[in-house]
Amino acid sequence: MTSDNIIDAFSKIRRHQFVPSDLSAQSEANIALPIGYGQTISQPLTVAFMLELLDPQAGQNILDVGTGSGWTTALLAHIVGDAGSITALEVIPELCKIGESNVKKFSFIKKGVVQFHSQSGENGFEKNAPYDRILVSAAATEIPAAFKQQLKDGGKMVIPVRNEIWFVEKKGTDDFNIEKFAGFVFVPFIEKK
Repeated sequence: MTSDNIIDAFSKIRRHQFVPSDLSAQSEANIALPIGYGQTISQPLTVAFMLELLDPQAGQNILDVGTGSGWTTALLAHIVGDAGSITALEVIPELCKIGESNVKKFSFIKKGVVQFHSQSGENGFEKNAPYDRILVSAAATEIPAAFKQQLKDGGKMVIPVRNEIWFVEKKGTDDFNIEKFAGFVFVPFIEKK
């Protein structure tokens, strides 16, 4: 990690607070861990890599798709601060409740920085769009059209597509710059529930 705001977030928002208690001893290991319902919390180096690509900043409006146990949501909320906002989407209702409960350990929900919604992320969340940044934590087969539409011009998105992490920068309405990074494995994007 090279960005001070991301380093600070990792030091204050510790992964052990977002894993099942029986796995807390393994929470600092650089491995994905099960969080229930067939889902995982990504390994720390992968999350750090994705956040460095995403380049979140204070005051931004961010969509976090596939929030799982809430770790990426809390990291992003710490970075955007009280003037920013995070819309967290999780399709599995039970996992959404766990994520929301984990993030409540901090003051982000109480301050109105974070909103949780239990729904599929395939259509994004139009009500809070456009977004400065979009982070997706499950592997899609392609970038959903809604994400492209809801990302601001000049905005950035990080999304796993198959076994790659794609960094997407929106230059204009239908103008996207895409960089691909191979060698990653994510749980699949759940399109409908």
